[in-house]
Amino acid sequence: MGRAFEYRKARKLKRWGNMSRTFTRIGKEITIAAKAGGGDPDTNPRLRMLMQNAKAANMPKDTVERAIKKATEKDASDYKEIVYEGYGPHGIAIVVETATDNNQRTVANVRSYFNKHGGSLGTSGSLSFLFDHKSVFHVKPNENVSREDFELELMDFEAELEVEDEEWLVYGAFDQFANIQKYLEDAGVEIVSAEFERIPNDYKEVTAEQREAIEKLLERFEEDDDVQNVFHNMKED
Repeated sequence: MGRAFEYRKARKLKRWGNMSRTFTRIGKEITIAAKAGGGDPDTNPRLRMLMQNAKAANMPKDTVERAIKKATEKDASDYKEIVYEGYGPHGIAIVVETATDNNQRTVANVRSYFNKHGGSLGTSGSLSFLFDHKSVFHVKPNENVSREDFELELMDFEAELEVEDEEWLVYGAFDQFANIQKYLEDAGVEIVSAEFERIPNDYKEVTAEQREAIEKLLERFEEDDDVQNVFHNMKED
């Protein structure tokens, strides 16, 4: 999973190179979490985790507080999280996660991006069999927690450990996110950030020319303010 992770990380860093867009993306997630579970991070684990993500991204504290406050405002945007699935050029499977206050605008945009770049928008759930939906935690190694014991404990949560340089990555089932978060916090393991990933079951090889065409479509998605994440099964270089 290492090289695949590095490829996804490189794409994310490229997208997050625009700091204002990064803050907008995280801010939407915080607002959604606060609206669903309340604005107190002590009683809202998802919000607590997103605030940690904001810290890792160097998001200003007042920006985080505004995002939480926005969830309680009467005229606040009612963001809905919608997932779109389709095929890009050369049969590459693409999953687009969005958070939008206008789903008609978003679906029209997503469809047009697919169409203009030689792809097609599919029906919801049509590509789910091609991806594993995973909880991913970036944690700092704890010298008081042995790696062997840690890996054994993670098995109880259908999770596994991968070591990347000075960081540990914990991969678990999508529906185990809250349980893994609680275990890590209770065990005194520092969580740097956490997210959901859609990891392809298999990667599709493409030529350099094909890659260029696919990259243009991926970049178009990533430029859209309604888009939170983009996943695909194109094999990395």
